[in-house]
Amino acid sequence: MVLFLLVCMLFSTVAWSKTVLDEIRARGELVVGSDAAYPPFEFVDKDGNIVGIDIDIAKAIADHLKVKLRVVNTSFDGIIPALLAKKFDMIISAMTITPERAKQVDFSIPYYNAGQLITVREDDNRIKSEKDLQGKIVAVQLGTTGQFYAESLPGIKEIRKFETVDGAFLELKNGRVDAVIADDLTSLAFVRSTKGLKVINKLLTKEQYGIAVRKEDKALLREINIVIARLKKEGVIEKLREKWASW
Repeated sequence: MVLFLLVCMLFSTVAWSKTVLDEIRARGELVVGSDAAYPPFEFVDKDGNIVGIDIDIAKAIADHLKVKLRVVNTSFDGIIPALLAKKFDMIISAMTITPERAKQVDFSIPYYNAGQLITVREDDNRIKSEKDLQGKIVAVQLGTTGQFYAESLPGIKEIRKFETVDGAFLELKNGRVDAVIADDLTSLAFVRSTKGLKVINKLLTKEQYGIAVRKEDKALLREINIVIARLKKEGVIEKLREKWASW
């Protein structure tokens, strides 16, 4: 009986020690959460595929783990709760590393340096810096550092929050807001693809993107960091930026 109990305890310990990395390898699939409305980092192409800088990085991580990749398109505002609810294994979604987010998740080493830019209509010469946003209506994507930065500015008349960043830029194009605050590369992508818009060429913040995992998933995080370090050392991140810059 004692031997039987010891064997049961041993198997119980083994079962409890199984990590998400073990589960990923067992199922043969890395499941990633991403808000696929944030070009050029993640967006849906004309064939209905989710593509972009972040997706290529996620593929490199999946290849490193020798598994397939599956991307779950998830609203950015709900993406951390979905990770914590185990809807996917990690988040890669142009997510800025912040102290508040780090209370809920663990972040990888940074893989991209970013910042916020103001975008306005091309014929609007009233706004030349963040100080000129006083009394103006500003659009942002819900839950982003663009929203947080806008909320820190005094005197803005109204901040309109959108589920997706393209909704914010559409509102600007249609003349219903005065400006959009969003990440630099995404702002530049929308200006290139949308007639009548321009960016104010002043970076408002200095930020870094990271991949988020649940706090207990240390083994997965170690593997992610190995891949990011290699991609940065080999210049792959910069090549991906150039690859997707013409979106």
